[in-house]
Amino acid sequence: MSEHKSRKITRRDALTASFTHVGAVTLAGTVLSSATVAARAHAAGDETIKIALIGCGARGAGAASQALKTKGPVKLWAMADLFEDRLQSSLANLTKGEQAAYDREAHRGFVDQIDVPPERRFVGFDAYKQAIDSGVDMVVLTTPQHFRPMHYEYAVKQGKHVFMEKPLAVDAPGIRQVLAANEEAKKKNLKVGVGLMSRHNRRYQETIKRLKDGAIGEIEFMRCYWNTGFLRGTAPRAADVTEMYYQLRHPYHFLWLGGDYFVDALIHYIDTCLWAKGAQPVTAQGTGGRQFRLATQHGDTFDHHFVEFTFEDGTKMFAQSRQISGCWNQGGAHAHGTQGHAQISRGRIETASKWRFRGRYPNPYQVEHDVLMDAIRNNKPHNETEYAAASTMTAILGRMASYSGQMIAWDDAVKSNVSLAPERYALDATAPVVADKDGHYPVAMPGVTKVL
Repeated sequence: MSEHKSRKITRRDALTASFTHVGAVTLAGTVLSSATVAARAHAAGDETIKIALIGCGARGAGAASQALKTKGPVKLWAMADLFEDRLQSSLANLTKGEQAAYDREAHRGFVDQIDVPPERRFVGFDAYKQAIDSGVDMVVLTTPQHFRPMHYEYAVKQGKHVFMEKPLAVDAPGIRQVLAANEEAKKKNLKVGVGLMSRHNRRYQETIKRLKDGAIGEIEFMRCYWNTGFLRGTAPRAADVTEMYYQLRHPYHFLWLGGDYFVDALIHYIDTCLWAKGAQPVTAQGTGGRQFRLATQHGDTFDHHFVEFTFEDGTKMFAQSRQISGCWNQGGAHAHGTQGHAQISRGRIETASKWRFRGRYPNPYQVEHDVLMDAIRNNKPHNETEYAAASTMTAILGRMASYSGQMIAWDDAVKSNVSLAPERYALDATAPVVADKDGHYPVAMPGVTKVL
């Protein structure tokens, strides 16, 4: 298996220092108020914030609906996706208010807030540029995470505020690209939100505040889980469908597009642990494999991982991800200290005196958009990229350890030039991984696969 090939990149590699402190977001020193939407809008007599949705799957439609629910006039102005049918389906759901998997709460149609005529519906690999250049103030980036670095870079270049889903990349070159673009975002005073919604969850906020105040003493180790049953399968590729098209239609099953489920999903609880700890790990070692889907092995990702992260002070974080039916399921983040245990994701602290969060709180998916939009309208400091990049890179480090079976150092992982990208982007291009004659894809083998 190639994590997959090593390829030189021609961009800045010096930004690894941005990871020296998780959660310390450095903001631009000069406030360029003339660059804000609020200033431009008031000058034009119109406070409407125009949004481009780039990536029209379920999460994209959900993020767009949350952006449209924020205070003040907001319009969905442009949409972009690789596939016409996904764009049309998302537009129909948003316009008609149809109940969909992305939103558990039925919502009214946003027909009065949607102004996306055919000429502002863009399809293809360059559709993101067309949508960003269509006269919008903010972009919502919800494509498969492989594309996040290039989309974020272009949005920043064009001076747009951004909401982007996690993870921020699938490999170290992508992380460096995001961080380089973010330096420009800070200089331009752009507001940036990232879809690690737990950071906006009052239950998590209150629990972690108590941990930082010493509620369980010094943290000795942490553990996090995302163990579920088998999520979804894929049908074999039809003879008249190109390999690239097939993989783009099933991104979560392919390493280069989704980064593996360890990165895509467990990042939420990895981020929670790093938030509580206030640092990123220095090494990782682990194991994993592909067990459940051997008979129909579509895609090249693992279905189970177990990784031990070590921090500079010797503290450990154990991270487990599994998607196998009939097994013990668990999701959450825990911290164990010298004086007790905290179930962070459940808002519980067990010490000599127990504590449990009992308050009510708004939907954190909505809050993250409310906070971002308020920052845009009122020129408040807001950039969540650096801690999200650190959490993404931690998850990538863990995947590298489980795929290889080796002890991997943070510094080596961050500097890696191993890129998962294809040589070119086209539906008839060669995909980074190709199935054999039986339709099976090569899967990493711990002890054999090289990731650096």
